[in-house]
Amino acid sequence: MTPEDAKTLEQRGITPEHFNAQIKRFETGFPYLRILDSARIGAGIVGLDDAGMEKAVARWDKFLADGGEVYKFVPASGAASRMFKALFEFLDGEANVPAEGSAVAKFIDGLENFAFYPELDKVAKRLYDADLNSLKAGNRCKEIVAALLGREGLNYGNLPKGLLEFHSYADGARTPLEEHLVEGAQTAANSKGIVNLHFTVSPEHRALFEEKIAASVPAIEKKFNVKYNISLSEQKKSTDTVAVNPDNTPFRENGNLLFRPGGHGALIENLNDIDSAVIFIKNIDNVVPDSKRGATIDYKKVIAGYLMEVQDRIAADLEMINTGKYTIDDIREMIAFMHDTLNIRDEKMKTLEDADLVLYIKEKLNRPIRVCGMVRNEGEPGGGPFVTYNPDGSTSPQILESTQIDPANASYKEMVSKATHFNPVDLVCYVKDVNGKKFDLPRYADPDTGFISSKSKNGKELRALELPGLWNGAMSDWNTVFVEVPIATFNPVKTVNDLLRDAHQG
Repeated sequence: MTPEDAKTLEQRGITPEHFNAQIKRFETGFPYLRILDSARIGAGIVGLDDAGMEKAVARWDKFLADGGEVYKFVPASGAASRMFKALFEFLDGEANVPAEGSAVAKFIDGLENFAFYPELDKVAKRLYDADLNSLKAGNRCKEIVAALLGREGLNYGNLPKGLLEFHSYADGARTPLEEHLVEGAQTAANSKGIVNLHFTVSPEHRALFEEKIAASVPAIEKKFNVKYNISLSEQKKSTDTVAVNPDNTPFRENGNLLFRPGGHGALIENLNDIDSAVIFIKNIDNVVPDSKRGATIDYKKVIAGYLMEVQDRIAADLEMINTGKYTIDDIREMIAFMHDTLNIRDEKMKTLEDADLVLYIKEKLNRPIRVCGMVRNEGEPGGGPFVTYNPDGSTSPQILESTQIDPANASYKEMVSKATHFNPVDLVCYVKDVNGKKFDLPRYADPDTGFISSKSKNGKELRALELPGLWNGAMSDWNTVFVEVPIATFNPVKTVNDLLRDAHQG
């Protein structure tokens, strides 16, 4: 390391030890996780009946009525450019008319059904002195696409996904940001009618988010009779990771070290800054219009209420342990709860003496809790809910990505092929202990659960380090419960044409 390197690390808040550990990780790689099995209903995933759901909703309503703390945390820094991959390729290609049946042809055919159609039509008239119908009739498709993506037009190719117009209403279009405001009002308003929301944003888009929030909040507050407390944060520079060359030496640009954002797992630091007992987590693009939000509202309350039921039980068990007022039957019930609800199993529990066993139970119970909604697979199975082995030999539920699963292991491949559910990123967390003190969330991450990817910079190959994902390894050492939720709660927008699906047409 040069003196300049040391200064760079200091400015970023990265210690030399942490830097050296990152370089070492490129050399050693990340181990694949040991998997017990994929999670299924009755074996790692809870399937609630009507009575169970009603009980959970009632518990959530009581939590809010009693003045419970709740926040909604939305990762919103993602750029929208990937939504328009096919459109960008068409714009750069030689053909002036999209191939029949292509994604671009579908986009052009469905133009009038996009919420941004009125604004795009205004832009077309300004740029080309022609409306969209005229451009369409004249096969001027590239001009339509340029008006949508280009900086002179709507600039959608350079905006964050959270600020695009997704859904049409009689009084105008709404962005995902606004839909999250509405969803928060319907599921997470506290006893005083305050809705606490936090969005993580990229530095270059922060001002745009602030502008949109200022413009949108008054009308939504009036419509839903709530008050918003909205905060924004950016991914911390101290969570960036160094890039290396293919031979694992530091990658340099003009002699300087190159750092890259460490992926969404870096947001565990932002989540850790939220002072609230309960925190909902959901991706920015998984929103629907008012007319399609019924299932989302119902099941938000279900998973939140079930979280409170789990927290109630843990609090009661820890109180018994802390006061010493428990019997051998109480200990057996605690172990049964760990097995049946938290899916924690550990052979060594059979060999521990009574005092050590109680300490072990206390250690396992006294952790952050998350309840994660899981939807049934309707396509190719991939990463999702599994029961895995932890470094200490115990098992617990984990959300895995395909990169964490050894592709050469035949039994693991079979588990993946038989997986019944996948992860829609619909979580609710309890992050304070029984005394109301916040857990230090980064302490519960598993550093062995990141991954290394191949990238390039200015035509030069490099290797990049991704931190353990926010709902993957960054929450590895949490108490985790999977609850089945319907596919109607999962409506992400990965490509622009997803907005043409029925779920996004109000």
